[in-house]
Amino acid sequence: MNIGAAAAASGVTAKMIRHYEAIGLLPPAQRRVNDYRDFGEREVHELRFIRRARRLGFSMEEIGALLALWRDRGRPSREVRRIAEAHVGDLEARIAEMQAMAKTLRDLVRKCHGDDRPDCPILDDLAQGAEGASPVERCGGGVYEAG
Repeated sequence: MNIGAAAAASGVTAKMIRHYEAIGLLPPAQRRVNDYRDFGEREVHELRFIRRARRLGFSMEEIGALLALWRDRGRPSREVRRIAEAHVGDLEARIAEMQAMAKTLRDLVRKCHGDDRPDCPILDDLAQGAEGASPVERCGGGVYEAG
């Protein structure tokens, strides 16, 4: 099947199929006489594998390792598990970071009056993170009351 049909069958765009070939995630597809790529069921299955792994948030490097393990029918599952466990740890760390960000923003939103006054604790907090900003720049020249 051509790249368009492979894209439709796998749910991966033709552009991404070309990209996966270019970075070596997929071996180059066989070519027809007219030089069009020719994909079979094996390639479509690998594209679905990649799509699922991407949806689970695996990096391209991790996907490459997982694909190599999947292609090796004699592989020990311990390496697959190691990659998956490391990925779960990364996801949990990112979730914790995002929860901390959400808590900080909720606290700032609670402190913001959200009215016609120009003072804003949200902007003040963001400005405090600006390196080299003077106290007046960090506070925007305004004063706000917590609460």
